[in-house]
Amino acid sequence: MTTHDVVVVGAGPAGMAAASTAARHGCTVCLVDDNGSCGGQIWRNYDGSVKAGHPRSFTDLSQSLQSGRVDFRTRTSVVAQPVPNILRVETAGAFEDIGYRKLILATGARERFLPFPGWTLPGVMGAGGLQAMVKAGLPIRGKRVLLAGTGPLLLAVAASLAKRGAQVLGIFEQAALATLAGFCMQLLQHPGKIREGVAYRTMTMAVPFRTSSWVVRAEGENSLQSVNVSINGSIRNFDCDFLGCAFHLVPNLELPRLLSCAIQNGFVCVNRLQETSTKDICCVGELTGVGGLEKALCEGEIAGLVCAGRPASHLYRKRNRYLRFAKQLEETFALRPQLAKLAEPETFVCRCEDVSRRTLEGLHSWREAKLHTRCGMGPCQGRICGAAAEFIFGWDSEQVRPPVLPARVSTLAGAVELDPR
Repeated sequence: MTTHDVVVVGAGPAGMAAASTAARHGCTVCLVDDNGSCGGQIWRNYDGSVKAGHPRSFTDLSQSLQSGRVDFRTRTSVVAQPVPNILRVETAGAFEDIGYRKLILATGARERFLPFPGWTLPGVMGAGGLQAMVKAGLPIRGKRVLLAGTGPLLLAVAASLAKRGAQVLGIFEQAALATLAGFCMQLLQHPGKIREGVAYRTMTMAVPFRTSSWVVRAEGENSLQSVNVSINGSIRNFDCDFLGCAFHLVPNLELPRLLSCAIQNGFVCVNRLQETSTKDICCVGELTGVGGLEKALCEGEIAGLVCAGRPASHLYRKRNRYLRFAKQLEETFALRPQLAKLAEPETFVCRCEDVSRRTLEGLHSWREAKLHTRCGMGPCQGRICGAAAEFIFGWDSEQVRPPVLPARVSTLAGAVELDPR
């Protein structure tokens, strides 16, 4: 086992910034990610070289990680903490214990899925997931795509798919027009966001954009064939090949919960130094609030400086501006109550274990649902149905127990090897 000054879990923008900053200031750093390369969801499929279209910030951070100052472990999953200040990680063929003096969690977020009739049909997927599959090679040219849900991701995905030749039939946003107008006025404080939004909309000018609209049903035999959408109270049917739904993002809180970090209103509580309630642990990025790339980079840099024992006060003002933007996002794209009623009695809420809404009605907690129905105990371990059940029934998730991810028995049973130093 090796002990590092700083271990960073998650190699998205926040984790990359944290690892690069800590290493630049003399720390021994280990960066761990279960993907095959750095970049996370935002910078997916970039290779680190200087190419047209690659953000300069990604290229600089990627090259910093490749300089040899950071021990970067790809395809490596954190599954448990056998003793304080030691993480147990698993790779394809082995496990290892990694010690740390300071730990920075940058595990990002995932898409929130809400159940509605037909949501388990092939062709129905998360908007971000659809975009990722297209980037990985899914043929999309000429395919009819409908995007629905809430948040800026819808517009970004529409622009990306349209650029690759998809026939985007419409963007259906559940927020009201007046709410979006107020949000746009607040964006005057973030000119970069305005330019980004204008660029996306320019690329999708031919695509109808409807507010106060949401999917009520997906239909098809063995795959998606059509979608019913409520548009200002009127139902309209669209024939389509793909439906991308984005009901905002849910932070990946499994590891912070395992390490007893305080959670409030769905996010990890941190102080101005990005420190959590658990000693020697910082959290950055979407774990502390969904606020986009700039917030993630800024918080990562602050945490890297703090863990290296360097001052970070010069970044607080900028970080606070990004935090205000994150709060504006949360308020603008808050899910309306009608969405909690989309699932019919026979609609599966937990698609891993085929647990319907009817089965869950009358239960009183997430724990009770797991005990009586196995909801949340399938392969996804509640990552999909947990957020849905929280929104529909108001159930809070419980403390996470190891392993955080599926792991081999030999990994969990292995003895802890302490650092001889």
